Amino acid sequence: MAHLTRRQALSALSRLTVATLATPHILKADAPLTFYGPPAAPSAVLAHAVKGGFMKDVAPEAVFKAWKTPDEMRAAVASGSMGAVVMPSYGAANLHNRGLGLGLLNVLTTGLLYVVSKDETLTSLEGLSGKTLALPFKNDMPDFVLRRLVAEKGLKPGDIKLEYAASPPEAVQLLLTGRVDAALLSEPAATAVLIKAKSFFMTVHRAIDIQQDWAKVAGKPEIPQAGLALTSQVQEKLGTAGIGALQTGMEAALASAIADPQRAASAAADALGFPAEIIAASFPTSHLSALKASVARADLEAFYDELAKADPAIIGGRRPDDGFYLV
Repeated sequence: MAHLTRRQALSALSRLTVATLATPHILKADAPLTFYGPPAAPSAVLAHAVKGGFMKDVAPEAVFKAWKTPDEMRAAVASGSMGAVVMPSYGAANLHNRGLGLGLLNVLTTGLLYVVSKDETLTSLEGLSGKTLALPFKNDMPDFVLRRLVAEKGLKPGDIKLEYAASPPEAVQLLLTGRVDAALLSEPAATAVLIKAKSFFMTVHRAIDIQQDWAKVAGKPEIPQAGLALTSQVQEKLGTAGIGALQTGMEAALASAIADPQRAASAAADALGFPAEIIAASFPTSHLSALKASVARADLEAFYDELAKADPAIIGGRRPDDGFYLV
């Protein structure tokens, strides 16, 4: 699955800008739309799309806010108080299969999970046997992916002692204070701890690339990890043309973000709680994308199948139907 180089991004941005200028300004939601995202790198693309004016034709006066925990996000989606949300792809499938009318617009990252550690000899998950690993968000994406990998490698439950953290920053603190041997983090938290450790005269290593381990399970390193999902209410408000225009705006925002990481990172820094410099530095290891859900469908279904081997309930018992894929 290809990712944009800087030159490709600039070219794509130029083409998309022309297309946007040629679009009649008729795709307007009834009221300002709030977009929500996790404390992770894909939210930088979404925040940049909102603040950079890439959605002005479909969602004028839109705003971006970060959600803090997956439980908070799921409850808000179920209640209808969050209608346009970047979330784990399995979570979108689960909520769709539970009849909430949620649809997936796109995939915004194909993998941004890393194990970081002060132990430079740690190079594999097997090497974590007998050690303690900090892990944010119990029973969520990093946890499910880790369980599948651990099972594939023949490790037994308990071989790796898991120290669940309430948030990525808490997991970072557990590692820096020596209370755990390693931490499984998403970007930009993984990049943040590598940089922050230096100020404490420590060295933290990016010890394990989870995407490379995933390739040994699924045959390819891409993990269609998260994307922008829309509730049925937002889908009805935007209409088919508006949904398409929203995806076009996200594609343009991605091209712009790759071409100018600092600008995109600055749009998300306050909401995500990371300095813009760290967010920008995390882009190369965040595997950012803006793939239409229909284009990513085969990879999504393969991913869902792998997660379902551990527990079909993770995805709501089955693959989502055609209505799940919005574009």
